[in-house]
Amino acid sequence: MTKIILSGAQGRMGKVITQLATENSAYEIVAGIDRQVDTSATFPICHTLADVKESADVVIDFSYFENVPALLDDAQASALPIVVATTGLPEETLKKMESVSQTIPVFFSANMSLGINVLIQALQKITPSLEADFDIEMIEKHHNQKKDAPSGTALLLADSINDVCQTKKEYVFGRQGNHNENLRSQMGIHAVRGGTIPGEHTVLFAGQDELIELKHTALSRDIFANGALKAAAFLVKQKPGLYSMNDLLAH
Repeated sequence: MTKIILSGAQGRMGKVITQLATENSAYEIVAGIDRQVDTSATFPICHTLADVKESADVVIDFSYFENVPALLDDAQASALPIVVATTGLPEETLKKMESVSQTIPVFFSANMSLGINVLIQALQKITPSLEADFDIEMIEKHHNQKKDAPSGTALLLADSINDVCQTKKEYVFGRQGNHNENLRSQMGIHAVRGGTIPGEHTVLFAGQDELIELKHTALSRDIFANGALKAAAFLVKQKPGLYSMNDLLAH
């Protein structure tokens, strides 16, 4: 059994992970971390990882980007592997993850879905053949409670495309204005926020008289929670280092 400390336990994803872990005997949430301490929870909830007294194998973080640096420090001090599934991380936090991963196992992915990671493989396969003659645009949609825009997944998809482009794309976030040139060297990334949309990402390759669309739709948050739980079970067996979904899928 994998014993988990869940950061962001009272959030949307925290509650989904808790439910799925309850239904699967391979996992147990032994403690939570959140700004709000809910005394009705089935496990103790603390304000910080340093306050947690329960013994655990791994930390899963679905919180807020500002919380991640301190959580990484506490995980390192406690010698606990950590799965970081929080999105919208600034560059300095990504660098901190790399530093911390020298002493503890760290797993990071901007999206925990198997489908998204297969989509990345597909994008990297077709982009070199289309880059010269097709404009590339992206539309991402999420629920109205999502704080960051564009989504971490949108940037993950964009970066995966850019990695195989002969001429690197400049990201343009929205296209407000009257004098846009809409250059092929640009990639437009457009964010939509509304209702309870779990997540939808569409990549458009628009050429002369033809259009190719690759789309991934998340129908529930379960797909991200399942991915995080699998990442946690994978990570507890690893040596210090920085791991991703590619490592999990290849395992």
